[in-house]
Amino acid sequence: MVSRVDRGPVADWWWTIDRFLLAACLALMGLGILLSFAASPAVAERIGLDSFHFVKRQALFMVPAVIVMFAVSFMAPRTIRRFAMIMLGISLVAMVGALFFGIEVKGARRWVSLAGVSIQPSEFMKPAFVIVCAWLFAENERRKDIPGNFFSMVLFCVVAALLVAQPDLGQTILTAVTWGAMFFMAGVPWLWIIGLGVLAVGGFFGAYTVFPHVAGRIDRFLTGEGDTFQVDTGREAIIRGGWFGQGPGEGTIKRIIPDSHTDFIFSVTAEEYGIALCLLIVLIFAFIVIRGLSIALKERDDFTRLSVSGLVILFGFQSIINMSVNLHLMPAKGMTLPFISYGGSSLIAVAISTGLLLALTRRRPEARRSATLANSKMHSMAGAV
Repeated sequence: MVSRVDRGPVADWWWTIDRFLLAACLALMGLGILLSFAASPAVAERIGLDSFHFVKRQALFMVPAVIVMFAVSFMAPRTIRRFAMIMLGISLVAMVGALFFGIEVKGARRWVSLAGVSIQPSEFMKPAFVIVCAWLFAENERRKDIPGNFFSMVLFCVVAALLVAQPDLGQTILTAVTWGAMFFMAGVPWLWIIGLGVLAVGGFFGAYTVFPHVAGRIDRFLTGEGDTFQVDTGREAIIRGGWFGQGPGEGTIKRIIPDSHTDFIFSVTAEEYGIALCLLIVLIFAFIVIRGLSIALKERDDFTRLSVSGLVILFGFQSIINMSVNLHLMPAKGMTLPFISYGGSSLIAVAISTGLLLALTRRRPEARRSATLANSKMHSMAGAV
């Protein structure tokens, strides 16, 4: 047990970390391992691999993910800014490289291969992008000589252009919504909000016109015609599961869902463990988002407030997209469920994101004492005048 009088880095971390957020993240990690046993064996057998191939790889990826999450959670805000800038720079260069030298899958170039391991740079770009934009918004407010808002808009345009070029419209929408929410919280004028809203609508219609696969997914969602096999099967699995599911290993519909271990793991969860467990998962995601926003609401430092808000919005909206597709509430889109879907890049990137969230939500009594002393000095000076 760590003593309160111990002032070492581990003890300081233990007494300042938000243990509720930490417990929620660890719970999702545990559920990710559990649900990989239900969702991945059928996929592995279908492509001629060992039944537990994806289970073993998910467990293998989970080890560095836990280490990374804890390591990042020790960082101070200044270190976080530097770390994010470096990671963003590397990710953007890798995204450019993926367009020319990346692995093409289903017509998209989103992955690069390093030492035989496929990495999706855009996954690592997202949390770094949030932190850097939060810093730019905060600097715009703190120093009027720095056009932080303009720089953040330029950065967003660069990121959006690279994502569209891959193409990855789902990640583009996710990034745009997160950036727009942060911009709104930074105090953007209403005229800008209207203008950005018009641009967003224009971008949506542009994507529908330019990209046939986007138009096809939207048309299938609206009309129910065409190849809707995976979505229909996923919905059928949810219905068949009922409130308490068919039992571990008893699911049958999951065996014919092509992406049951990634995009449609939520449907597999419903079939085997029931809607009850699905609701628990939704509550854990909602808890992380609401707790993060409540902490951000009390935070006076603009950088920390915007960073925490952006990270939980990114985390929550990605979860909403995945679960909404499974429930057939929005057009199909390949988006992983954080910590639960199979995927090395996604898992490590989400671990970095939650590590940043844990670091930024740590209680920092020394910062509060400094602020109190500064306020006291200002009141003393005012009284003397």
